[in-house]
Amino acid sequence: MTTTLRPTEPLQRTVDGSRSRHYAVCVNSRPVGTLHLATHPVYGPSVAQVLDLSVDEPDRGRGRGTVAALAAEEVARSWNCRRIEASVPAHQAGLLRLAAALGYVERNRNMAKALPGRPPALPAGSVGRRMTEAEFGPWLAHGKEQYARTVMERGASEKEARQKADRDHAALLPEGVATPDVLLSVLEQDGQSVGTLWLAQRGDGAYVYDIEVGPAHRGRGHGRSLMLLAEADSLAAGATRIGLNVFAGNTTAQRLYESLGYAATVHHVYKQLL
Repeated sequence: MTTTLRPTEPLQRTVDGSRSRHYAVCVNSRPVGTLHLATHPVYGPSVAQVLDLSVDEPDRGRGRGTVAALAAEEVARSWNCRRIEASVPAHQAGLLRLAAALGYVERNRNMAKALPGRPPALPAGSVGRRMTEAEFGPWLAHGKEQYARTVMERGASEKEARQKADRDHAALLPEGVATPDVLLSVLEQDGQSVGTLWLAQRGDGAYVYDIEVGPAHRGRGHGRSLMLLAEADSLAAGATRIGLNVFAGNTTAQRLYESLGYAATVHHVYKQLL
């Protein structure tokens, strides 16, 4: 039996060069699943995304998904893409195994936890306070620089990365420290500033956009204190769940989050196309 991809629509193209197409996964012309492939809306036409890949239950475990994923890579190459990416829910263990077998590696993951019934206490001497207007400017400049570097590592030019950093921070923090549903905090230890926290409220949940401990204060447990502060502030705002993102190479942060009860919800993986 031969597994192939059959387009179910014409190739969708936009003026900026983006592409998108839906396919049926077929075995001897019999549809057994679906695939949606597109180029990345942020990183441009050189990066492809598998937005959906599913195989019907009766045909699973027979290599249909493997062949479909490999065929998607060939389509991406024909689009002149240099990289292909996918986001896999953590509960879909089969897709995660397939991605690993095909050479995909994890770039980052989303993690989340249910908040406890009462706010956690900070260690002795640790106090959280709101960021001041004077502190916001330097903090924002540093954050945009770090963000732009991350975007450049994913293939964007320096100009594109800096434009994205400016655009995204402007959208997320339109009123600076006074932005509604956003809490920008500073952690102090015995009266000395040791780290910062960027927390946003999302309905009945909260999201940690960024925590950072100052270089001179690392390795002393302040990262854990910042996360406890995030949980306390989230509970005070009425949240019942909290989430965050962590990059694959940041094993120290990943272990910290796991020790606090966070679990992966989505794995973001990629593969270079030769």
